[in-house]
Amino acid sequence: ITEAAKELNAPLILQCSAGARKYAKHQYLVHLVQAAIEDTGLPIALHLDHGADFETCKSCIDGGFTSVMFDGSHYSFKENIEKTKKVVELAAKYGATVEAELGLVGGSEDGKSDHGIRCTNPEDAKIFCEETGIDALAVAIGNAHGDYPVAPQLEFGVLEEIHDKTGIPLVLHGGSGITDADFQKAISLGIRKVNIATASFKSLTKEVENYLATEGAHNYFDMNEAMVLGTYKNVKHHIEVFNCK
Repeated sequence: ITEAAKELNAPLILQCSAGARKYAKHQYLVHLVQAAIEDTGLPIALHLDHGADFETCKSCIDGGFTSVMFDGSHYSFKENIEKTKKVVELAAKYGATVEAELGLVGGSEDGKSDHGIRCTNPEDAKIFCEETGIDALAVAIGNAHGDYPVAPQLEFGVLEEIHDKTGIPLVLHGGSGITDADFQKAISLGIRKVNIATASFKSLTKEVENYLATEGAHNYFDMNEAMVLGTYKNVKHHIEVFNCK
């Protein structure tokens, strides 16, 4: 990821889920990202994706994450505001930023369930942003986590109205499988952060499959290079599509 960003001189948001943080270990992630900043000289944020509670967000911010997402979308509107405000107040003490979600993005982060899709209400978004003071808002406009069987039909009219009413950076979860043209249209209507994990996983797997299909003996080092190449190709493509270079 950082090789592609360094080549194109592009800023980065490197994010991990609570599950990935537990698996990879917090300290390792923080130091890897700090090393990436030192190596590339790029502005790189370390972001928690879908923080489920205040304690998880606090642990990340205390431990060096520069940004967190508190996902209170499963709470009532009032509860979501109250809980999000507490995370915003904490993050402000550290100069960290906070993303929140309103509406319901389809699918799930682990791919084991599908919560359905409930589009973000633009009027609710306006009130929510004003009362919480968040830095970015994840919106539901027909997008879903994971992989799409067919490209989704995004509600660009809803997105435009949310952008007009809130005036803050908007976030598109479930970016993998959305067309390049739809990405660029969404960006023109206020999207400033896009999540593309699944696309990177698929590109990585494809390069490994290509390597293992070659004749002769295979080894870990060459397979690892295939994994790096697959990730690099996908990230570079999306940096160019997002016009971040």
